[in-house]
Amino acid sequence: MKIHEYQAKQILKAHGVQIPQGEVADSASKAREIAEKIGAKVVLKAQVHAGGRGKGGGIKLAGSPEEAEKTAKEMIGMSLVTPQTGPEGKLVSRILVEEALDIAKELYIGIVIDRAKEAPVVMASSEGGVEIEKVAAETPELIFKEYINPATGFLPFQARNLAFKLGLSGETFKQAVKFITSLYKAFEATDASLAEINPLLVTKQGNVLALDAKMNFDDNALARHPDIKEMRDLNEEEPLEVEASKYDLNYIKLDGNVGCMVNGAGLAMATMDIIMHSGGMPANFLDVGGGVSEEAVQNAFKILVSDKDVKAALINIFGGIVRCDLVASGIVKAAKELQLKVPMVVRLEGTNVEEGKKILKESGLSFYPAESMKEAAEKVVPLAK
Repeated sequence: MKIHEYQAKQILKAHGVQIPQGEVADSASKAREIAEKIGAKVVLKAQVHAGGRGKGGGIKLAGSPEEAEKTAKEMIGMSLVTPQTGPEGKLVSRILVEEALDIAKELYIGIVIDRAKEAPVVMASSEGGVEIEKVAAETPELIFKEYINPATGFLPFQARNLAFKLGLSGETFKQAVKFITSLYKAFEATDASLAEINPLLVTKQGNVLALDAKMNFDDNALARHPDIKEMRDLNEEEPLEVEASKYDLNYIKLDGNVGCMVNGAGLAMATMDIIMHSGGMPANFLDVGGGVSEEAVQNAFKILVSDKDVKAALINIFGGIVRCDLVASGIVKAAKELQLKVPMVVRLEGTNVEEGKKILKESGLSFYPAESMKEAAEKVVPLAK
């Protein structure tokens, strides 16, 4: 689960991470009120789940409360287009109004889970303010890492090591060590999957603050954090992904036109691969799970064909725990209810496969049967075109 910058900063502040003075506003008058309270030049930042906000006009300076009000009026309600939003952009419904600070250095600090090493890793770089992916690709030697042993936690020498490699000294060094340590405490305490500060700001006075903040959380741990779960902004998420989450379906919207419905994440990945190998492009990742019910199949099918970008669909089911006849019944019921017009290729294999094929054949609907994944992909790609 993702949250907004202002929400991430609230969490970080509660764990001792230094952040600029500021508040969130959902109206121009509120923005003016916050600017008056700060009493200095402010920066207004659009709160959307996307990076590159500055490039799209989502971050602006204001020298007075009056200018803050005027700028906020222009920003709230705008459709912000950034490299991460796509051409449709994202609606700005609130902005973060913060004090503008004197910048001496822009650094980077981030914490993620390294799945290969099965441990959290704290990454730091002197190249803050730019995309870390670009730094990793062009100057990987400028990214410093400290892997965390979950048994011992983040040790003091690791924070000092990172601060030293960032070229910091004196009081700024001490502040950076405290900052990095507090950031890891916040990461661990909230079951986060990502905590990223980009840029990590060093002011001309030598102070260290989180100029920006991004946090993602492990969905499986949200039951332990009801306060964080309440921060979820459904307006920032893909509507079909939100709908799928209601039925515990694993759905991710992609850019292609071939819809996929599969049981099992591994089979879903293989299905997308073979679609691309056959010259097509998947429109989604949709895993209905191993022990799926007929009702879940119906709901998954409805979500699949609700995507206007889907021009043809491939249903690829291996019946191990799940029965092929159950899946077939769910598909037929949903197709009849929706008056299906999207061409549908169905490949069933496993438990009760013959019963499942019979249900599809006798349904009176025009499904395209396939015996293998290769055959299914070769059928669905031309249909999508």
